[in-house]
Parts: sequence; C-alpha cells; structure tokens
Amino acid sequence: MSTPEREPFDDERVGTRYRAEVEAAYRKVEAAAAPEAQTQLSRGVLTGYLWALGRADAAPATGITGGAPDLGRLTAEVDAVTVQLEDAVQRGVTDDHARGLYDALSWICGQSDRRP
Repeated sequence: MSTPEREPFDDERVGTRYRAEVEAAYRKVEAAAAPEAQTQLSRGVLTGYLWALGRADAAPATGITGGAPDLGRLTAEVDAVTVQLEDAVQRGVTDDHARGLYDALSWICGQSDRRP
C-alpha cells in the first residue's frame, strides 16, 4: 500500500511553527491595517508569511522559485535578508520592509520567539 502524495504546502508545519499558527499570524497582521494603511514593515512581514506558506512565486529576498519552502530554504532566506540588512547596496527594498521579512521568517524558523 502506497502513501498518497501530498502537496508540499499540506504539511502541518511551516518551518518550526504549526501551519495554523502561521496562518493566524498572517491574518492578524493583515487585519491590523487595510492595504492602503500598511507600513513597509507590515508589508515585509506579510510577504514573508505568504512565501513561507507557499503562496508566492519566488522567495522575497533571493528570488528563488520552486513552491513551498522547507526549513532549509526558510533559513537560507533569513540569512539572505540578514545580509541585505547589513549591506544596503545589496538590498532592493527599504530597511523596514527587510526588517519585516527578517522578523517573520526568523520567527517561523524558530530563531526568535517574538511573533511579528
């Protein structure tokens, strides 16, 4: 008897967090500000959550494509955002947007206990 294949985003975990926990965090940030009132920080957080949940075409900092990311890809993206925060020349987004990405992805990876 074979196990049916699952979509990569059907796993109950996203990074080190439960999918439901990441979904709830996304909804909370999204509800806090209407699209026209969102800050660059909140847009960065939302972008990070969407990519981690497998709902974006490409990774937000590196542009790598390929579906829902596993923990290794999530961690690599945190590293890429860290480099961008340290070197403005390599950054294609504002400081606040990059900080939002970092906050969301590092929380998802378990590198931070502070949920953005």
